[in-house]
Amino acid sequence: MRYVDLPAHGAPEVMVLATGALPQPRAGEILVRVEAAGVNRPDVAQRQGAYPPPKDASPVLGLEVAGEVVALGAGVTGFGLGDRVCALANGGGYAEYCTVPATQALTFPKGYDAVKAAALPETFFTVWANLFQMAGLTEGETVLIHGGSSGIGTTAIQLARAFGATVYTTAGSAEKCAACMDLGAARAINYKAEDFVEIVKEETQGRGVDVILDMIGAAYFDRNLQALAKDGCLSIIAFLGGATVEKANLAPIMVKRLTVTGSTMRPRSQEEKRAIRDELMAEVWPIIEKGEVSPVIHAVMPFDKVVEAHRLMESSEHIGKIVLKMG
Repeated sequence: MRYVDLPAHGAPEVMVLATGALPQPRAGEILVRVEAAGVNRPDVAQRQGAYPPPKDASPVLGLEVAGEVVALGAGVTGFGLGDRVCALANGGGYAEYCTVPATQALTFPKGYDAVKAAALPETFFTVWANLFQMAGLTEGETVLIHGGSSGIGTTAIQLARAFGATVYTTAGSAEKCAACMDLGAARAINYKAEDFVEIVKEETQGRGVDVILDMIGAAYFDRNLQALAKDGCLSIIAFLGGATVEKANLAPIMVKRLTVTGSTMRPRSQEEKRAIRDELMAEVWPIIEKGEVSPVIHAVMPFDKVVEAHRLMESSEHIGKIVLKMG
């Protein structure tokens, strides 16, 4: 099979196409003939050497795939040969074939092709786990989503809105803010021209928001605490603005009884990922099939344009997901 090799860490140009043996599914795994694969920020971090794969995972880049089941490992139930699935991979997605735990695979939503299905797993697993399971966002609450035009952001806006929350979001241009509003945000804040703390306070009559989903990290930490309402929760999922907070006022955590939490998806156990998968199938797939929520896809690029796909991801000029299509 063809796959994207990473002989060294560095800029996008270090990735090269190579040929190697097909991976063999272990017990509990399925082998997927990959028709499309999503491109995500963790892929960029791994390419740069900042996000190493787990010891038992493929070193090949790629955390989400969609395609056809072509082989079953021992003990697999619930899937058969020829099934069309999308899956959260532990690695190996930038390839023509990829093994994934069957417990991290989901059937295509009705009416979906491989490209649309490949845009689902990574962002939907991440948003569901962090925004709903951990931060406990519920109907009637308010949420601030940073990076609203990203793959994570466009997913989070739609899911929060679909489950009855009022959504505020930040983005870096008028075009991106307009896209966030089209997806259901009550207010999109251009962080280059506006102070999100001030806008949130205005929009909530001084109360603040119940939940913040943050991928910026250190650069926003202090202001995030200011923007939260009493008993609010800050959920951190990435550190695009740094991981070390040099100076912050921690008093709001005590005064407002705030919770600060965070997680990464890849190190979670197979059972934890299965629990997320099962909730997505039960709670989210039905609203996807009704058309209430759908992935926003900015670009579909051929498999051999993976370098260009990573350049686009790093430029932050995209709105939504970037997907590689096998051909």
